[in-house]
Amino acid sequence: MANRRIEMHEYQEALYRMRLGQTDRAISRDRILGRRKVGELRALAAQQGWLAEESQLPSAAQIVAALACSEGSGAASEGLVRRSSVEPFAERIRQWFDGGSQGTTIYAALVREYGFTGHYSSVRRFLDKLKGLCVEPTMILDFAPGEAAQVDFGAGPMLADSDSGTETRTWFFVMTLCFSRHQYVEFVFDQSAETWQRCHHRALRHFGGVPSKIIIDNPKCAITRAVIDDPEVHRAYAECAQGYGFIVSPCPPADAAKKGIVESGVKYIKRNFLPLRTFRNLEDLNRQALDWVMTVAGRRTHSTTRQQPLVLFELERASLNEPPRTPEVCSWARLKVHRDTHVQFDYCLYSVPYRLIGTVTTLRATSQQVMIFNDVHETVAVHPRGQRRGQRFTVDDHLPPPALAWKMHHPQYCLERAQAIGPACAALVNRMFGDRVLDRLRGVQSLLRLAERFGKERLEAACARMGDVDTVSSRTVRVMLEKGLDQVPPPPPPTTSPVYQGKARYYRGKQPPSGPTLH
Repeated sequence: MANRRIEMHEYQEALYRMRLGQTDRAISRDRILGRRKVGELRALAAQQGWLAEESQLPSAAQIVAALACSEGSGAASEGLVRRSSVEPFAERIRQWFDGGSQGTTIYAALVREYGFTGHYSSVRRFLDKLKGLCVEPTMILDFAPGEAAQVDFGAGPMLADSDSGTETRTWFFVMTLCFSRHQYVEFVFDQSAETWQRCHHRALRHFGGVPSKIIIDNPKCAITRAVIDDPEVHRAYAECAQGYGFIVSPCPPADAAKKGIVESGVKYIKRNFLPLRTFRNLEDLNRQALDWVMTVAGRRTHSTTRQQPLVLFELERASLNEPPRTPEVCSWARLKVHRDTHVQFDYCLYSVPYRLIGTVTTLRATSQQVMIFNDVHETVAVHPRGQRRGQRFTVDDHLPPPALAWKMHHPQYCLERAQAIGPACAALVNRMFGDRVLDRLRGVQSLLRLAERFGKERLEAACARMGDVDTVSSRTVRVMLEKGLDQVPPPPPPTTSPVYQGKARYYRGKQPPSGPTLH
């Protein structure tokens, strides 16, 4: 009670009782002011003429002015206006405070440099006043139905990943409609650009419409350059916004108050939904979150609107826009072509023509396909999207000639090339590789190179002739092609059995059985 703050109405109450003739003891007994403070106030009142019956009670402003004028004027006023022990060092403390020094550091410097004998609480109270002066005013953001939604990520619980089985940090995506405060919550394992878009798709499907504007922070999955006057939206998120027809409104950097609605929603989820719950997996977590949104969060009386979010949402639903189309979830990236003629995206490798080695290409990836463009926006490669890390997609035509020649040393590659030429060529190659004594890989390579010299059709015809005579030799095929024998029609099959006209040597005909004859 000794250092408590005395309010102005308490001074006025004490003066009123003094004019009624009450003693200092009586006023102090009613706990209006202490005995010493009452005596000091009575002396100041007598000096100002406030105790005369014909005078009016002073106003609060007059009491403040009298206390200020009486400061330091005598012992009677010392107790009424008490100076802080840090006021002689006020200017120095302001300089330290503006420089970013904390309270304990300032207190230690006062003791060390100026021999300060006061308590740390005096320094703390003085700094509280300075902090109060530094508070910037804010304004209440009011939104019409369907005008805007705010989006943010929050840190979720640790959960076992279904693929690796290890404990992984989860994040929860929150989209809150600014008018009704109805929200959508989804837990995910990452904050990638594709996850960001998929969460938008499911959130807008949950609401059944699209707000005119979506207010976001500056996450890397949505904003590639976060500046206050000219932010740059991620190319994939820009396609999402164009497809749904909403405007992206990023907050100024380090100014989360501009999306305070969803910030409060994130805190509400952390304090109301996550504690005292257990989750088996991500699917169970999202199932419980959706149930909580519809039965608890949506049915509570909101502290700002004083209405239930689901009740206001019934009014807001009609103001949401119908999406002109549902955009495809995609991701864009600028990637450099490595010396192996591949670019790496999402831990997978995709080939491009070898002439682009060392250049920077643009990649657009959807859930099923990857397209790669050069610097003039021409499509140079199309691949299926890799579904697991480490996958590699290579087109043979993208490889330089030395790499393609080296790849031909693989038997599987030779078999694929032979199948592309024709079934007769594939059969001949299979028979050559079926040799259990001799490695015929170089012979197969020589055979396949004949397609570049004579064409696939002639090579296939020659291989068919080799099948007729049951011969396995790449040299024989080459000679046949060089002499044009593949183009000579085969002789017609004989119509009758040939008659032997020569003499048979060692021919004995049918002989009777040897041995004695039994009669």
